[in-house]
Amino acid sequence: MVSVDVIKSAIVDREEDMRGRIEQGDIIERECINEVRGIAAMDMALIITGVRRCGKSFLAWMLASNKNVGYVNFEDERLNVKGEELNKILEAVYSLKGQVKTLIFDEIQNVEGWERFVSRLILGRRIIITGSNARLLSSELATYMTGRHINFVLYPFSFREFLRYQRFNGNIYSTENQAKIKDYLKEYMEIGGFPLAYTAGNIFLAENYRDIIERDIMQRYGVKYPASLRDLGRYTMTNVSREISFNCLKNILGIKSPHTVRKYMSYLENAYLAFLIERFSYKLKEQVLAPKKVYAIDTGLANAVGFKTSQNYGRAMENLVAIELLRRRNYWNRGWEIYYWKDYQQREVDFVVKEGARIVECIQVTYASGKDEIEKREIKALDKASEELRCKNKIVITWDYEEEGEIRYIPLWKWILGVE
Repeated sequence: MVSVDVIKSAIVDREEDMRGRIEQGDIIERECINEVRGIAAMDMALIITGVRRCGKSFLAWMLASNKNVGYVNFEDERLNVKGEELNKILEAVYSLKGQVKTLIFDEIQNVEGWERFVSRLILGRRIIITGSNARLLSSELATYMTGRHINFVLYPFSFREFLRYQRFNGNIYSTENQAKIKDYLKEYMEIGGFPLAYTAGNIFLAENYRDIIERDIMQRYGVKYPASLRDLGRYTMTNVSREISFNCLKNILGIKSPHTVRKYMSYLENAYLAFLIERFSYKLKEQVLAPKKVYAIDTGLANAVGFKTSQNYGRAMENLVAIELLRRRNYWNRGWEIYYWKDYQQREVDFVVKEGARIVECIQVTYASGKDEIEKREIKALDKASEELRCKNKIVITWDYEEEGEIRYIPLWKWILGVE
């Protein structure tokens, strides 16, 4: 049994640490903050999920700034409480803060039965919950908090946020500044969007990856074959932007059942380490059975832990575009669905964006600096997909080539910054 005094010490220490880091560090306001602020409400639980160390706690703190807030971080080993002891947490908060109207619970999903506790507290309060595993969106949450919770997925820094971190605010139409932006973009592709990677580099990325595998997956799910899970994680980070099938992975990794591969891949997705994009088809059965394309949540993470003998900028660019499309969908375009397209002749389009019943964009990604460097098969595939899907908005994202016409060619830096 944990005493209330021990709980109070843990709360005070973690809050002082958070305030100190905010006061001492360069805190970049997240570009999604207005959207998140708009959906946060009294009598509701705002649940912020995302990959470990992407900034969820800081976002929650920014949302609650200038308010009397109770902040509890359940990753503190002193808060190893059981569900029936959660009321002691509330007692400790009230003893320290009085009747607070805003409560932040960091990684509370570590405590079994937390949903009942939060459900009881919702009325008359603003509650923000953060967690690094999609298990927060479990059936228990839906059962106990139906209609009283809003979910939001936070991603690592976008390139726009990365430029703000670098204090770049130059005119993007200046030739000199465009050269700087492209240099920054290559740096961003290499180290990714985790803020701590900018100071600690690959050491942080490797440790963060290990924590995700060991703590967010193995410990949480009681993985029966840890070596196979590690192999799958490494294979995924090595083969970003490629097609995979569970049956092929079973053979490559020496795992007995494709069902085990599917289950382990779902663990990687639940921990926001990797994500799969399905092949588009008007027939749902074909979508389910077709190979998926796999992407890492962060290009820096993939670079740090994946096996490589040389830099493949084309696949890194595609991974970056995939992350950005999912970021835009989750932050601002909730109606989007993201797919890739491939026909029986193996013609392939990297991304298809669907909104409602319509395909609104077909996107190819290529590491090209001139039109003559773009392979004809990529354009033929784009034309074929556009015809089949009745989509006139055809885009080729290049490294450094631009042209307007029936097909729009746009450099990656312009596309990712949203420059028209």
